[in-house]
Amino acid sequence: MGEVNLLRFLWGASRRTVVLSVLVGLLSGASSAGTVAVISMALKGGASPGTILFWSFIGLAVLMLISSVFSAILLVLLGQDTVYELRMRLSRQILATPLRQLEELGSHRLLASLTDDVNSVTQAVTLSPLLFVDLAVVLGCFAFIGWLSWEVLLVILGFAVLGMFTYQLPSNAANRHLRAARDAEDALYDHFRALTLGTKELKLHQGRQEAFLTDVLAKTAQTFRRYNVQGMMIYTAVGFWGQTLFIILIGLLIFVVPRILAISPDTTTGFTLAILYMITPFASVLNIIPSVARAIIALDKVQRLGLALAAAPIAEEGQPEGWDGDWSRLTLRNVVHTYTREGSSEMFSLGPLDLMFNRGEVIFIVGGNGSGKTTLAKVLTGLYVPESGSIWLDGREVTDENRHRYRQLFSTVFSDFYLFDRLLGISGEDFERRAADYLSRLELAHKVTIENGTFSTTSLSTGQRKRLALLTAYVEDRPLYLFDEWASDQDPAFKEIFYSELLPELRHRGRTVFVITHDDHYFNMADRLIKLDYGRVEFDTALPRERAGEGKGVVRGVGAVDGTQWVPESPEEASSGAAGEGRAWEVEGEWRLTESQVAAQGGEDDVADERRDEGAQRTPESREVVQRGGDGEGEDRNVERMQWTSEAQEGS
Repeated sequence: MGEVNLLRFLWGASRRTVVLSVLVGLLSGASSAGTVAVISMALKGGASPGTILFWSFIGLAVLMLISSVFSAILLVLLGQDTVYELRMRLSRQILATPLRQLEELGSHRLLASLTDDVNSVTQAVTLSPLLFVDLAVVLGCFAFIGWLSWEVLLVILGFAVLGMFTYQLPSNAANRHLRAARDAEDALYDHFRALTLGTKELKLHQGRQEAFLTDVLAKTAQTFRRYNVQGMMIYTAVGFWGQTLFIILIGLLIFVVPRILAISPDTTTGFTLAILYMITPFASVLNIIPSVARAIIALDKVQRLGLALAAAPIAEEGQPEGWDGDWSRLTLRNVVHTYTREGSSEMFSLGPLDLMFNRGEVIFIVGGNGSGKTTLAKVLTGLYVPESGSIWLDGREVTDENRHRYRQLFSTVFSDFYLFDRLLGISGEDFERRAADYLSRLELAHKVTIENGTFSTTSLSTGQRKRLALLTAYVEDRPLYLFDEWASDQDPAFKEIFYSELLPELRHRGRTVFVITHDDHYFNMADRLIKLDYGRVEFDTALPRERAGEGKGVVRGVGAVDGTQWVPESPEEASSGAAGEGRAWEVEGEWRLTESQVAAQGGEDDVADERRDEGAQRTPESREVVQRGGDGEGEDRNVERMQWTSEAQEGS
């Protein structure tokens, strides 16, 4: 089966070049075999061979030279074309493979296929025309021997069957070792990935470094080496056994066969010469077989990964009719997505989810670690396909046929984002100008410039790289945005810009924004708050517009005193902003207490803070100041258990 897959791939790699290489190879082999026949006839003819034989020899020699050079050139073209086509085909297939499947496979397996497997297949494809050349020489010599004596040909063929049988058995054992080596190579690539990504951790801990090199990397490398050595030693021994069989065959034909069959000395000389001439191409065939075996193993490995070389085409780019910036409603209907957590047999299930999103909303998705926030993000963006339920956009269901186009509606920055060194796939007359404007707003203009859509550098801090990723998303200007913990690596100034300037700007442009966040300081900037708990929606509540920064009653918090993050426990708490007993909130520069605090203190006038200077922001100087609710020096108000918070809290 593996041989069939290799032949199918060889045929599909570059048909014209393959056919031409095979034909030229056969011509070269036939001319070589013809040269042997002419030499044999010249020797049989005596001291003065005829003119025809002379010119035949010259013609065949020239033909053999030209065809050999042409064949070598075609081999170079075929090899490089195969590397290019195979890598591009695999890359397209990776992009066409579901994200969940790629995550389960692991990047180390994909890299092994893109590098080692590609090289193995390419080597076999490059050697295949040589294989045809050598086979043509062998078959030509067989034909010449049959012309001399069909009895001798039968003896040779019988001996060849015996040789194939004795060759195949050890070759099977060799292939088993090579397959085990290929499996070990996957683990080796995983260790190389750990070596490059974990360099800092290894350098800072000598014990960890030695344990990794000795107990992990070295053991896997030794396993890979052992299986490879065992497989290649078997193939080497079998190759020499094949050549030894040829020597035995020559001895039989010279010393034994003439005693059994009536064969003239000229005939004996002819087939002996032909057999001697076959030794080199036959040895070449035996040397090529291990490379072919590796290629077969590589193709099988690729197909076991689910990346069949008959690559499924990626859907045509663009947006289908009706899916553009004028969309109005995105709906999840009874959506369920289930998968096994990495490194565990535990099944995690997201859903069933019934959610509806409107154009121009800013939705904050909150919840604890492992609650399913990022999984929901990948389902929303079409990267994960629900096992059940459906996603609808303006009355059209998202299916396998249009899912790729649906994804083109989103601009995203995931927590594990990748930053490309250029603005790929973005066109327009002013995109570089808009990008330069965002560089200034994000305070990156002094570090990064953009020329012909390429960033001058991406060697930046994590926070700065996230700002460049945000810039890319903004320049893409798509109808829906998703930010996964974008602000987690930003300092307070840029968090303020993100939540208080950029998100409202997107809302005003009619964009829908999903924000996965733990920044309870800015929950008031959302139109909706969705809390997940272990894959289920605990609540989905709409926040009043004034809590999203529009109109009177702008709510701004300064954070919990103890530094903890507040996640509302109920829709009522999220809507009211009540972070619990003893909390305070700020409205238009004035610090106020919650209703329960007012009641406990006997009235708002007795305990409310004085209005601050208009436009000024108050930051408590100490925990004691916060606890007593004072604005500054001379303030003496003492509110028991009072803490300043950043949640969206009721302003009137």
